[in-house]
Amino acid sequence: MHKFSLNKRQRLCSQIAIDRLFLSSRQTEGESGHTVAYPWRAVWYRDDSREETGTKILISVPKKKLKHAVDRVKMRRRCREAYRFRQFSIQKDLKLDIAFIYIGNGLTDFTSSHDSIGKILNNINKKLLSSLDKDEK
Repeated sequence: MHKFSLNKRQRLCSQIAIDRLFLSSRQTEGESGHTVAYPWRAVWYRDDSREETGTKILISVPKKKLKHAVDRVKMRRRCREAYRFRQFSIQKDLKLDIAFIYIGNGLTDFTSSHDSIGKILNNINKKLLSSLDKDEK
């Protein structure tokens, strides 16, 4: 039985980790990438030097896309809810940071956000599994 929770340990809070996530394309020690499934874009970074295991997430909804705070909060909640149900599609033992960035114009319904987060997590998982297979060979 899976525990569908999202606690403090699963949230990306460290400013150093956030900077490393968005500047990872210039670094060589970790594996990084990005993927898009409308209305969400994800930037991810795998760092094996991190002490704790597991995936940490950050959710960003820009004010430029949604002017009202109520709408931004609603989209963050929808993303969190979709991630909570789909988080088990990624391996637990990876040391992974993911930032979900809203790129849609206006509010989108829960089902499109849920499908989008699922596609993003599947794409990340495929890329990581293919890179792990290359490392083993």
